[in-house]
Amino acid sequence: MPKKFLNIDTLPTLVHERLITWGRCVHTQRLRQRITAADLCGRMSISEATLRRLEKGDPGTGAGAYLTALLILGVADEATPPLTPSLWADIPQHRVKLSRLERRSDDDI
Repeated sequence: MPKKFLNIDTLPTLVHERLITWGRCVHTQRLRQRITAADLCGRMSISEATLRRLEKGDPGTGAGAYLTALLILGVADEATPPLTPSLWADIPQHRVKLSRLERRSDDDI
């Protein structure tokens, strides 16, 4: 069994709630669109056990699986709206100057 990288106890509440919401959305949309678990798993190339974990909001399921399921079900843009370009677009390169204290601690390492 693969190792889980995220533990629910250490996961921020907002992230955990979002994963549960996405999982419920996948489950609800799959049933509304009358897509069987086996069909969705086949399209996503995942096991049914992984789909069950995804639909429960398990943080051990990869983000790619959540986003792929939402995309296949046609709700990706509603569930995960695109980021505004100002958050990810290139900005002019400005070097950050470290304070003397920070430079000194880097030299110690």
